[in-house]
Amino acid sequence: MKRVLDTLGALTKANLAIAFSLALIPAARAADEQYVGKVPRLRVIVQSEPSLQYVQSVQKEFEDKWKTKIEFVTLGENERRARSRLDASTGAGSFQIYYIDEANVAEFAAAEWVVPLLDYYPKEYDYDDFLPGRRAVATIDGKPYFAPILGGGDVFIYRKDILQQKAIPVPKTLDELIAAVQKVNNPPEVYGFDVRGQRGSGMNVWRWTPYFRAAGGKWFNGDKPAFNSEAAIKATQTYLLLLKFSPPGASTGNWSDAVEAFRSGQVALMIESDPLGLYMLDKSKSQVSDKVGFAAPPDPLPSAGYAHGLAISAKGSPDEATRRVAAEFIGWATSKEMEARRMKAGVISDFARRSTLEDPNFKKEVPADYIAALQAAAPKTDLLIWRNAQWPALGDQLGLVLEQIFTGQRSDLKGAFDEVAQFATDQLENK
Repeated sequence: MKRVLDTLGALTKANLAIAFSLALIPAARAADEQYVGKVPRLRVIVQSEPSLQYVQSVQKEFEDKWKTKIEFVTLGENERRARSRLDASTGAGSFQIYYIDEANVAEFAAAEWVVPLLDYYPKEYDYDDFLPGRRAVATIDGKPYFAPILGGGDVFIYRKDILQQKAIPVPKTLDELIAAVQKVNNPPEVYGFDVRGQRGSGMNVWRWTPYFRAAGGKWFNGDKPAFNSEAAIKATQTYLLLLKFSPPGASTGNWSDAVEAFRSGQVALMIESDPLGLYMLDKSKSQVSDKVGFAAPPDPLPSAGYAHGLAISAKGSPDEATRRVAAEFIGWATSKEMEARRMKAGVISDFARRSTLEDPNFKKEVPADYIAALQAAAPKTDLLIWRNAQWPALGDQLGLVLEQIFTGQRSDLKGAFDEVAQFATDQLENK
């Protein structure tokens, strides 16, 4: 499995020439010729992702056709969210295109900081070809607000050799998973499982939420916060149990720590976002690349769907011409053709389209059981976090409390979740 950064750095001039020739932008449609040269520049705020690095490597194609300079401003994930929120909330309009995701799409849509995408997105770029889970994340109140460029759900990742040695079938239920974790746990050589404990709505909350939802948890009962339900307590007890069989440091660890622990051979089983599963297959980084198996998350665990993509800024794109050209860029950058080009160039980890699952280059690079796991998880993949503009603040507060529980700073689970519920009540009353 090629890592994207290595792949992009290693592309030869000949390979680039092939890539450039694969999907030249079609001639401007007659209806849009009036916008060529009318928008001198589009500023796009993004975070560093392999897919966007590839787009930047070929951006001159778009610039030459539309006579529009594309300026990328690349920031870290948290800084990107903060910078785009500041730009949008103050009405500065410094960016014509925002990179947004599951954590802030509801906020941006509710505040009308971004425009409904399909009002401008060219039909020939086939929005319906995006995977249903990606589209679900991008959609608020029936309207899509961004075009996905990457995303995923959850996948169960396991060491085939360890399960075979212990004669353990691939777990299909949560109870079977817990039993398997206990049987394969043999520290310090190998730990049975790995979890994320680091605070944050996209960190420990993200991985804890499937257990919460599997236990019947809901964020609200009517208009009353339900963060302090029995489901929250049960989910946390399950998470704490799995934490006991995780490597040292997992109580404050993040996704990168979990990936490195697994591909160094420290971990036997884990559930993670499916693109991270591909990291385990990177022969240059993974000591277990030929021993990895994939399946859908064991029942009744749902799959935590997420998606990142590009949206049109309302203030940054105030006129028709800018919105049309911004939509053309978004359509081009996230198109079937562009995604196929990325697959051919070895940029495998970022994908968002159904057509990619049938792409020969994708199939060549990933094992059949990985694709089967994606397909099996698809029916139970959805955005599991609260789809509301208030989520970032509430999710981060929940993440703080969870980290305190995981690190042993707090033991009163009911009291801890009562505190989160009260925080949610206060937050909503003061919104």
